[in-house]
Amino acid sequence: MNQNLIKIGIFYDGNYFAHVSNYYNYEHERKARLSISGLHEFIRQQVALEEDVDAKYCKIVDAHYFRGRLNAYDYNQNGQNRILNERIFDDILMSEGVVTHYLPLRIKDGRIEEKGVDVWMALEAYELANLKKYNVLVLIACNSDYIPLVRKLNSLGISIMVLGWEFEYTDERTGKFRKTVTSIDLLNESTYPVFMHELIDEEDPELEGTMVNELFIPKEKKAPAYQPQRVPGSNEQILQSKVLSLKNGYGFIHMPPNNLYFHYTWMADGDDFNDLEEDDTVQFNISQNEQGQDIAMNVRRVEPTYN
Repeated sequence: MNQNLIKIGIFYDGNYFAHVSNYYNYEHERKARLSISGLHEFIRQQVALEEDVDAKYCKIVDAHYFRGRLNAYDYNQNGQNRILNERIFDDILMSEGVVTHYLPLRIKDGRIEEKGVDVWMALEAYELANLKKYNVLVLIACNSDYIPLVRKLNSLGISIMVLGWEFEYTDERTGKFRKTVTSIDLLNESTYPVFMHELIDEEDPELEGTMVNELFIPKEKKAPAYQPQRVPGSNEQILQSKVLSLKNGYGFIHMPPNNLYFHYTWMADGDDFNDLEEDDTVQFNISQNEQGQDIAMNVRRVEPTYN
């Protein structure tokens, strides 16, 4: 007897996916980003398990990624490397057959807001599910706003799989407590809720070739961890380290146990903040702000020097 294909459509809430991937790359012990190809293969295998069919009959026929996006000028203001990173990720999505959908981010009262993306994603998901007759629609999202979509698709006889994550951590750069949860109501409305954080944390990250580990981009062999050092032959107060991250007018320098904040106005004379890129080597002095916190002053980009 011939087995009918199980047609799968995948819909990414891009902001949520990026947040989860950043968590595993920067905060979780795995220190690796999620792999689009690995995630798609995991979905195929998970659908096969839930539908009780051979995975060869489970095919991803559609994948769509939705996210708000800064315009080119704003990206340029935040450093050319951000434009490059965005383009690299676009190339990855394109190579995996993922269709991208971007809406411009809005700035309100000095804050960047993402508006309308979830509505657009829900409308596209419903329209394409009707048109292409998915058997299973996969949501990579956490927002309860998608519950009406799930209910509408259920009425059409389409099974819904929700990939959900829950995690919490303290942001080392700001000291703020962060918590991410997936709407329990969204999970309850879905046909196949998948608690991704539980699956990932139950598996040993050192075991190669397992399905969950394939979710992550393979780690490259890294050099020993870079440690800040004093500059040879200089005043002992001058330190050298690397730029960890850059934002709109400020950044952080790698300085265990806490990373050092610096502002563009604290650059050394003759040095321009806009010339800095992440992973650049810099020299600096440690000072304190009004709250008594250590900060980096007189930041200057230099070629690496060693003891």
